[in-house]
Amino acid sequence: MENFRTHLQFLLYFLLFLHSLPFSYAKCTDTEREALLAFKTGLTDPSGRLSSWRGDDCCKWAGVKCSSNQTVTHLDLKNPYPQAYKASCLAGNISSSLLRLPSLSYLDMSLNDFQGNEIPAFLGQLNDLTYLNLSFSSFGGEIPPQLGNLSKLQVLDLTAAAELRADDLNWLTRLASLNRLNMGFVRINTSNGGDWLHAVSMLPSLVELKLQYCQLQVLPQSLPLGTNFPSLSVLDLSDNSFNAPIPQWLFNLTGLRELYLRWNFLHGPVPSEFARLKSLEILDLSNNLDFGGQIPGLFGSLRKLKVLDLSANDMNGGIQEFISGFAGSPSSSLIFLDLSSNSLEGQLPDLLGVVLHNLQHLDLSSNRFWGSIPNSVGEKMSSLKHLDISYNNMNGSIPDSFGQLSALIDVNLVENSWVGVLKETHMVNLRSLENFKLTTDSSNHSLIFNVPVKWVPPFKLKSIQLENCIVGPSFPAWLQVQNQLTSVTLRNVGISDTIPGEWFSNLPSELTFLVLSSNQITGKLPSQQLKFPRLSTIDLSSNKFEGPLPMWSTNASILYLQDNKFSGSIPENFGKLMPRLQKVYLSQNQLVGKISSSMCDMQELQILSLRNNRVSGEIPDCWYHSFMFWAIDVSNNSLTGKIPASFGSLRSLSILLLSSNRFDGEIPASLQNCTGLTSMDLGKNRFSGVLPSWIGTNFSSLSVLDLSQNLFNSSFPEWLSTLTSLTRLDLSTNSFSGSIAVDFGKFESLEDLHLSLNNFSGPVPVTLGNLCYFRMAYFKEETKVVTKGRAYDYNRNLALLNVIDFSENNLSGPIPEEMTKLLSLRVLNLSSNHISGAIPEKIGDLKVLETLDLSHNQLSGEIPATLSSLTFLTHLIVSYNNFSGKIPAGRQLQTFDASSYQGNPFLCGFPSRVKCPTESITTTAPPTTGTEPEDEEDEIFELGTGLYVSIVLGFGFGFLGLCVTLLRKEFRKKDIEW
Repeated sequence: MENFRTHLQFLLYFLLFLHSLPFSYAKCTDTEREALLAFKTGLTDPSGRLSSWRGDDCCKWAGVKCSSNQTVTHLDLKNPYPQAYKASCLAGNISSSLLRLPSLSYLDMSLNDFQGNEIPAFLGQLNDLTYLNLSFSSFGGEIPPQLGNLSKLQVLDLTAAAELRADDLNWLTRLASLNRLNMGFVRINTSNGGDWLHAVSMLPSLVELKLQYCQLQVLPQSLPLGTNFPSLSVLDLSDNSFNAPIPQWLFNLTGLRELYLRWNFLHGPVPSEFARLKSLEILDLSNNLDFGGQIPGLFGSLRKLKVLDLSANDMNGGIQEFISGFAGSPSSSLIFLDLSSNSLEGQLPDLLGVVLHNLQHLDLSSNRFWGSIPNSVGEKMSSLKHLDISYNNMNGSIPDSFGQLSALIDVNLVENSWVGVLKETHMVNLRSLENFKLTTDSSNHSLIFNVPVKWVPPFKLKSIQLENCIVGPSFPAWLQVQNQLTSVTLRNVGISDTIPGEWFSNLPSELTFLVLSSNQITGKLPSQQLKFPRLSTIDLSSNKFEGPLPMWSTNASILYLQDNKFSGSIPENFGKLMPRLQKVYLSQNQLVGKISSSMCDMQELQILSLRNNRVSGEIPDCWYHSFMFWAIDVSNNSLTGKIPASFGSLRSLSILLLSSNRFDGEIPASLQNCTGLTSMDLGKNRFSGVLPSWIGTNFSSLSVLDLSQNLFNSSFPEWLSTLTSLTRLDLSTNSFSGSIAVDFGKFESLEDLHLSLNNFSGPVPVTLGNLCYFRMAYFKEETKVVTKGRAYDYNRNLALLNVIDFSENNLSGPIPEEMTKLLSLRVLNLSSNHISGAIPEKIGDLKVLETLDLSHNQLSGEIPATLSSLTFLTHLIVSYNNFSGKIPAGRQLQTFDASSYQGNPFLCGFPSRVKCPTESITTTAPPTTGTEPEDEEDEIFELGTGLYVSIVLGFGFGFLGLCVTLLRKEFRKKDIEW
């Protein structure tokens, strides 16, 4: 009997087990299997994700789920490998064979690539569908309104990654069961701005609504009559173009847990009605530039609030009220607070760490806070992981309690004015620290690291950035034990030591960023070849490194080694060791030898600067594949030869600086292919010949053209007037001749003009008066002006100085009246020419004129009285002309030295040494003696003698000045003949 009971019990269990596996042996229907195979045929599957779709039982295929009666209910073909998107996504066409799956309730085709194909309209016939996800699958065109037939649909996700649009949203109103709608990035084109809100407000079960980046422009201030969102808990309207205050109807959504309104144009103050949203956990109002005012304390009443983002708005004032609002809460839930990029100011309240002690993320960057970090931050914020107070006006100290932030991972304190001393106590418990950034004011090293030499930090840093503080003079020992660093910046930190060679060797291969610039680091870099395959930036500039250039094998894109004492030649395999370099700065070193031809192998090269070295030889002619090359600076070297013809292949070339070398020959015709040139400086070389006219036709964007101190000879190039973008033109110290025949009015941006030390003749161009936007034009490399005995150098760097210097040419004719229209002119120098005629009477219109030099010309007539009204005039030279008459009275012209007027034999009056006749004749009654005529005759004789002496001396000085001018010009010419 007992055995019978046992067998019966076993039989019952076995039957129950069989019943629990009703489809283990049953198979899906042939119809549905064939439907799925037809669906597969329309797809491309490069990674073989559908390779399991074979055999009789489609319920076992990847992504397919069936019900208990073996009908297909789920088709989940979401791309599981987004990190390898292109290699793993499905593409092709979605077959209508899916209609033969009548029980299909779940369809997910997200994260695939349908290459802009439209969403099939037949999907609206899948009547049992409750879940449809086509997000980020590159569908395009208009959303088919047939989707509105899916009356059972609960979740619809159409988040787009292509040109998907919705011209009409009325179909949404028929989705009565919908509780989650995500149409982010869909371009919603409605007939009027409020239609979108009317459509979604008709969905009574809606829990989640996401319409981010939909190009919506109108945010209605009220809901359509009789509508509401009773169940809405997530609302995302971010990244649209709403230009309005936050509407009141939002504050009736008391069930909201998440609200995203970032990246709009919302304006006005923070509404007090936010206090009604007691369920709110996440609030993102960031990046609404006109949304501002003082941050109220109401957020403290939102007990469930975990995330608050008010960054990139116009919040202003202090945050005392905001922080105090949390004081009444027994325990704030806030873990994320971002107030960055506002106009907040004042000191950080001591209450900060007390009431917000649960914070994990605190970002106060890019504001105007000042003072010190409150003690409470270190003492109370034990959960803080991320702290950012960068780009403020913090001018106090970092408290010792900072060292108690044991959970701190990232700290960013850059661009402030920190003071004080950082000791071991500041870092004693920072055992989680991975990224540490701290910079202070560069004007003084007011922050000092003072830790024991043998101190071993508790952290293992991945990145460190220290700037403008004192870490040296020794290279810090505590940094040498950090063996997990991937980014190192120690800029201007007072290190004047050598770096142990093993430190470079011990740096991890994962290193991506190395900056040690602006110190006084000495010694040589390791001679052995080091490999840093991930290193992108190397900046060792402005130190005292010496020896050969480093032999590092790296994929770095930026190499800054300028302003050091590196010597020797550029390694022949330089381009092979660093083939990915984009920016190479080797200027201001002591490099010699030739430019390595291996540099031509760096096909991503954009900038090459070798300025101020001793590099010699010719530039290699191998630049045929450097398609990204846009800036070359090899000025101030000893390079010879001609400009390489292969430079003509550099179609991206924008800046070409070859000055102060020994290049010769003509400008090569191949260079005309570089049509994007904006700056070309060939000055101080031996280039010769006639300037090619294609410079004017091909270089329409040229803003700087410097051909000074060469051997060019021709008349003034008339085609220069086609270079309307020029800001600087220097043709000085060549052999150009003829008249200056150009319409200067076409140079709308001209700031800097040099034509000195040539053989130009003819009149001063009257078109100079057309330079409406003229700022600076001078014809010398440097103009020295002596003002009241003090020398001032006006050079090319003084971009605000309004100067015209036409000195030392053979210009003739009168001073154009049009020059008096240049009302911003501060310096006018026309000396050492053959200019004649009178000074224009309207020169007094140049109210800001400070310097006027008309010496060594043939000017005549009287000095205009209007000059005496120029109250800014501090330097005047009119010597060695033919001026006559009396120097105009007035305080201004009488303040200058007599030498300013010498060499004008017919000029009289103070401060010149020649008295005018009326000043010498007595005004007292004539004497009655018989000697009167004789005395009068003697007086006239004395005056005449003075005049004759002045004439002789004036002629002598004038002749001497002319000789000096000619000799000076001749010597300047010889200076460039090496």
